[in-house]
Amino acid sequence: MAYDISRKEKVTRNLPFILLNIGGAYSKKGDQVKAMSFFHQAEDAANEHLSVVFQSLIAYGMAEHYQRLHQRDSALYYAKRSIALVQQDEFKYLSLKPSKLLTEIYENTDADSAFKYLKIYKIANDSVFSARSNQELQVLTFQEDQRQQELADAKTKFRNSLKTNILLGGITMLCLIAFILFRNNKQKQKANVVLKSQKTEIEKTLAQLESTQKQLIHAEKMVSLGELTAGIAHEIQNPLNFVNNFSEVNTELIDELNNELAIGNMQLAKEIAGNIKDNEQKIIFHGKRADAIVKGMLQHSRSSSSVKELTDINALADEYLRLAYHGLRAKDKSFNATMKTDYDESIGLINIVPQDIGRVILNLITNAFYVVSERKKNATLPPGPLKGEEAFEPLVSVTTKLILPHLGGKGEKESLQKGQQLNSASPTMEAAFPKIF
Repeated sequence: MAYDISRKEKVTRNLPFILLNIGGAYSKKGDQVKAMSFFHQAEDAANEHLSVVFQSLIAYGMAEHYQRLHQRDSALYYAKRSIALVQQDEFKYLSLKPSKLLTEIYENTDADSAFKYLKIYKIANDSVFSARSNQELQVLTFQEDQRQQELADAKTKFRNSLKTNILLGGITMLCLIAFILFRNNKQKQKANVVLKSQKTEIEKTLAQLESTQKQLIHAEKMVSLGELTAGIAHEIQNPLNFVNNFSEVNTELIDELNNELAIGNMQLAKEIAGNIKDNEQKIIFHGKRADAIVKGMLQHSRSSSSVKELTDINALADEYLRLAYHGLRAKDKSFNATMKTDYDESIGLINIVPQDIGRVILNLITNAFYVVSERKKNATLPPGPLKGEEAFEPLVSVTTKLILPHLGGKGEKESLQKGQQLNSASPTMEAAFPKIF
């Protein structure tokens, strides 16, 4: 980290020391190749800066490295070199560690050399102690002088600050009193004008609120209708395509029918006529489908009359499910979701206001599509709060179910079952409740 910061900030003065420490770390780990690589880099950096201190420290670091490897000659060489670099300089204290190392190496083999480097060690140790004592004394003296000066400055600053604060406090109080008097006078003058103006505005606002409320309700429906336009266009396109395709097929079949009749092939002519009839039934079916979509759109756009009508809740839910899906697809082509339906056919027709219930169903389904779409987008982000959802696939299911309340006697249950079978004829029955999930 120190190496990276130094290179980034372009501060190269301490690079020899940093590289020396990295080399020493690799030496202790037993990685000789990397250790020597960083030692040589440290030597180059020290030579570039002409630093005797770093040259001496690096030589000692290499001496320690060879001592760990039990390479006595190399260790002696670099330890002596470390001492020689600072022996005639003001940094004699740096010979402390290399002289100790040499003393230990020569201790059992060469008494004279051991005694020689022991003397160097003692001189270096005394130098370190003397320099450190003088330095500490100078620091203590400087700190005491600085503390006395800071106390004097603090006293002067406190007195000046106290005077300034008292003066500013008096001026502030006078200004505050003058401002309050001026403000009160202005407020009294403006109060009557403001009250009259507010009264007029309130009366206008109250008059506009009723009209605005009605407009907002209708505008909300128009907004949702606009969002559904693309979905409706897509939904109505499917039955129209079927109508066009079967019409074209029928045109071709009629030509074939005429040809067969011309040659008197009645059997094949009857088969072609049957095919034409089947296609006509399909044309009628898809035509009614398109008609239902248009009616649903018109019903959604017009103001609710709050009049209940016999309505197939399953068909209504299915219609708005598909319109909501294609409406979102028109906005975002990348959006995809699986639609699953489970309709309870025993519900039959129920007496509701289809415009109001349709808007509720549309909002629920649109919100559901939006939620699964957002969750799918979040699942593709880097792992975070939704980690583990990479395989999430959007699914929106619509279920209708007839919920029967708790009934007492057997006769009452049988009566309800009979009434349920006649639900389409008796839509106002209150014993059973359809629900949408």
